[in-house]
Amino acid sequence: QVRLVESGGGLVQAGGSLRLSCTASGRSFANNAMGWFRQAPGKERDFVAHIGWTGTTIYYADSVRGRFTVSRDKAKNTVYLQMSSLKPEDTAVYYCAVDRYGSGIRYSSNEEYIYWGQGTQVTVGS
Repeated sequence: QVRLVESGGGLVQAGGSLRLSCTASGRSFANNAMGWFRQAPGKERDFVAHIGWTGTTIYYADSVRGRFTVSRDKAKNTVYLQMSSLKPEDTAVYYCAVDRYGSGIRYSSNEEYIYWGQGTQVTVGS
Protein backbone atom coordinates (compact mmCIF):
# COMPACT_ATOMS: atom_id res chain seq x y z
CA GLN A 1 0.00 0.00 0.00
CA VAL A 2 1.44 3.35 -1.06
CA ARG A 3 1.47 6.02 1.58
CA LEU A 4 2.84 9.58 1.65
CA VAL A 5 3.26 11.27 5.01
CA GLU A 6 4.00 14.99 5.30
CA SER A 7 5.48 16.54 8.43
CA GLY A 8 7.08 19.75 9.60
CA GLY A 9 4.10 22.08 9.43
CA GLY A 10 3.18 24.44 12.21
CA LEU A 11 2.73 28.03 13.28
CA VAL A 12 5.43 30.57 12.43
CA GLN A 13 5.66 34.34 12.37
CA ALA A 14 6.01 36.26 9.13
CA GLY A 15 9.60 36.20 7.94
CA GLY A 16 10.24 32.85 9.56
CA SER A 17 11.13 29.48 8.10
CA LEU A 18 9.82 25.94 8.07
CA ARG A 19 11.01 22.73 6.49
CA LEU A 20 8.42 20.26 5.31
CA SER A 21 9.20 16.60 4.72
CA CYS A 22 7.28 13.99 2.79
CA THR A 23 8.23 10.34 3.13
CA ALA A 24 6.80 7.68 0.89
CA SER A 25 6.33 4.06 1.78
CA GLY A 26 5.00 1.02 -0.02
CA ARG A 27 7.25 1.37 -3.05
CA SER A 28 10.18 3.39 -4.32
CA PHE A 29 9.52 6.58 -6.26
CA ALA A 30 13.12 7.09 -7.33
CA ASN A 31 12.04 7.28 -10.99
CA ASN A 32 9.08 9.58 -10.41
CA ALA A 33 8.97 13.31 -10.17
CA MET A 34 7.46 14.71 -6.98
CA GLY A 35 5.42 17.81 -6.34
CA TRP A 36 4.25 20.11 -3.56
CA PHE A 37 0.85 21.79 -3.64
CA ARG A 38 -1.08 23.88 -1.14
CA GLN A 39 -4.69 24.68 -0.43
CA ALA A 40 -5.84 27.72 1.49
CA PRO A 41 -9.35 27.82 3.03
CA GLY A 42 -12.00 28.33 0.39
CA LYS A 43 -9.51 28.05 -2.46
CA GLU A 44 -8.42 25.40 -4.92
CA ARG A 45 -5.29 23.33 -4.45
CA ASP A 46 -2.44 25.17 -6.15
CA PHE A 47 0.95 24.12 -7.43
CA VAL A 48 3.97 25.12 -5.33
CA ALA A 49 7.03 23.18 -6.51
CA HIS A 50 8.11 20.22 -8.64
CA ILE A 51 11.29 18.18 -8.69
CA GLY A 52 12.12 15.69 -11.41
CA TRP A 53 13.38 12.19 -10.86
CA THR A 54 17.02 13.22 -11.25
CA GLY A 55 16.63 16.08 -8.82
CA THR A 56 17.94 18.59 -11.34
CA THR A 57 14.70 19.59 -13.08
CA ILE A 58 12.92 21.94 -10.71
CA TYR A 59 9.98 24.31 -11.12
CA TYR A 60 8.36 26.76 -8.71
CA ALA A 61 5.21 28.78 -8.63
CA ASP A 62 5.93 32.47 -9.16
CA SER A 63 4.59 33.23 -5.70
CA VAL A 64 7.26 31.15 -3.94
CA ARG A 65 10.25 31.35 -6.29
CA GLY A 66 13.30 32.65 -4.45
CA ARG A 67 11.82 31.83 -1.03
CA PHE A 68 11.13 28.08 -1.22
CA THR A 69 13.54 25.29 -2.13
CA VAL A 70 12.52 21.76 -3.07
CA SER A 71 14.91 18.82 -2.76
CA ARG A 72 14.81 15.06 -2.52
CA ASP A 73 16.68 12.16 -0.99
CA LYS A 74 16.08 9.06 -3.06
CA ALA A 75 17.70 6.76 -0.55
CA LYS A 76 15.14 7.88 2.03
CA ASN A 77 12.25 8.07 -0.47
CA THR A 78 11.72 11.58 0.88
CA VAL A 79 11.13 15.00 -0.63
CA TYR A 80 11.60 18.27 1.23
CA LEU A 81 10.30 21.81 0.96
CA GLN A 82 12.41 24.44 2.68
CA MET A 83 10.30 27.55 3.14
CA SER A 84 11.88 30.87 4.07
CA SER A 85 10.70 34.48 4.34
CA LEU A 86 7.23 33.17 4.99
CA LYS A 87 4.25 35.46 4.48
CA PRO A 88 0.70 35.27 5.86
CA GLU A 89 -0.51 34.42 2.36
CA ASP A 90 1.55 31.21 2.52
CA THR A 91 -0.91 29.90 5.11
CA ALA A 92 -2.43 26.69 3.74
CA VAL A 93 -2.47 22.94 3.99
CA TYR A 94 0.57 21.67 2.12
CA TYR A 95 0.44 18.39 0.20
CA CYS A 96 3.13 16.32 -1.46
CA ALA A 97 2.35 14.17 -4.45
CA VAL A 98 3.92 11.64 -6.80
CA ASP A 99 4.03 12.52 -10.49
CA ARG A 100 3.00 9.75 -12.86
CA TYR A 101 6.15 10.49 -14.88
CA GLY A 102 9.83 11.21 -14.23
CA SER A 103 9.19 14.79 -15.22
CA GLY A 104 6.53 16.32 -17.40
CA ILE A 105 5.34 19.53 -18.94
CA ARG A 106 2.10 19.39 -16.94
CA TYR A 107 3.95 19.55 -13.62
CA SER A 108 1.64 22.26 -12.24
CA SER A 109 -1.56 20.29 -12.84
CA ASN A 110 -3.17 18.28 -10.06
CA GLU A 111 -4.10 15.63 -12.64
CA GLU A 112 -0.41 14.92 -13.31
CA TYR A 113 -0.04 13.31 -9.89
CA ILE A 114 -1.17 9.86 -8.89
CA TYR A 115 -0.53 9.64 -5.14
CA TRP A 116 -1.14 12.30 -2.51
CA GLY A 117 -0.32 12.75 1.15
CA GLN A 118 -2.83 13.80 3.77
CA GLY A 119 -1.39 17.29 4.09
CA THR A 120 0.26 19.33 6.82
CA GLN A 121 -0.97 22.70 8.06
CA VAL A 122 1.27 25.75 7.75
CA THR A 123 0.07 28.91 9.46
CA VAL A 124 2.00 32.17 9.14
CA GLY A 125 1.14 34.90 11.59
CA SER A 126 1.44 38.56 10.72
